[in-house]
Amino acid sequence: MAASDRQISDTGLGQGKAATITNSLPMPITMIGPRGEILYVNAAAEQFFAMGAGHLLRQKFADVLPFGSPLLQLVQQVRERGASIAERNVDLSTPKLGERLADVTLTPAPDPDGAVIVLLQERTLAQRIDRQLLYRGAARSMSGMGAVMAHEIKNPLAGIRGAAQLLEESVSVGDRELARLICNEADRIRALIDRMEAFGDPVVLTRTSVNIHEVLDRVHQVAATSFARRQRLIENFDPSLPPVLGDRDHLIQAFMNIVRNAADAAPSEGGEIVLTTAYRPGVRVSTPVSRSGPHLSLPLEVTVRDNGPGIPADLLPHIFDPFVTTKTNGAGLGLALVAKIIGDHGGVIECESQPRRTIFRILLPVAANAPIVEEDHSHA
Repeated sequence: MAASDRQISDTGLGQGKAATITNSLPMPITMIGPRGEILYVNAAAEQFFAMGAGHLLRQKFADVLPFGSPLLQLVQQVRERGASIAERNVDLSTPKLGERLADVTLTPAPDPDGAVIVLLQERTLAQRIDRQLLYRGAARSMSGMGAVMAHEIKNPLAGIRGAAQLLEESVSVGDRELARLICNEADRIRALIDRMEAFGDPVVLTRTSVNIHEVLDRVHQVAATSFARRQRLIENFDPSLPPVLGDRDHLIQAFMNIVRNAADAAPSEGGEIVLTTAYRPGVRVSTPVSRSGPHLSLPLEVTVRDNGPGIPADLLPHIFDPFVTTKTNGAGLGLALVAKIIGDHGGVIECESQPRRTIFRILLPVAANAPIVEEDHSHA
């Protein structure tokens, strides 16, 4: 499509060198008129919205965005303030476009009056993977911490508990409750140390061809009869998915923790947990498993979605860090352990959250003998 087809003639935008520059940029650029009409789109915007310029220029901006999109409010704020605004992680997902997350920058246009230029920078899967790889550093730091705490705390803790048991036999009846309290608290601390010790243990994975659907079916069965029995569990599986290269028991442990978290977040009435699998070709990353060799392919995608209240924005970047939790009585080690297990498999995990839509996305490698058909979108 010619550049002249992408803009209206009276804006002055897109004429001559301006059109060449904007259409050569990889970021989608859109000009919104004072009545919300689309005045201009560059080539990248056509690709982003999966719609030709001729059709887009007949649309209102609201027509190509999710219902109630915060981006519409940002456009209005730019008009009112007459100043630029930037916002990160704006959800632009629609049934047609699929899941889209973008950083947006909006600025007033000089002409016509009331027009706003919107620049989108999509947060690609590769960029999100870069961010999620940082979670492994937290899990690895827990390895050393867990080993040190197990050694330095469990021995004196056993002495404290033994002394409390001896006191319980010799003190008055009224003081025995205090001795029992010391024993109970010592047991609670030991249980926490045992959980942390899981980070210090060198994990020996028995890697085989694992049917991920068998893993998820096992998790589904346990969840439906116990901690998620009040919620609706939905499976949306790709039956042609090749096997995962992994350890079945550790994968069950990881997905059990994720689904348990989803069950804790989803409401008891009307709660919904959706398990989805898909094949995403073209995703290649360098991981601790593949650092010295070729990039590892991670085409297998598993998502766990719940309709709970969402994770607070200030906690979301740290959700896989140890001791970070949204639960009142939570220890904050469950998701850190999940990140470690997925990382040990050479996979990655990420989380996106907004009210009534929290998604944990896990990418895993396929078994060596499974057919892989993918594009070469290498990512260091």
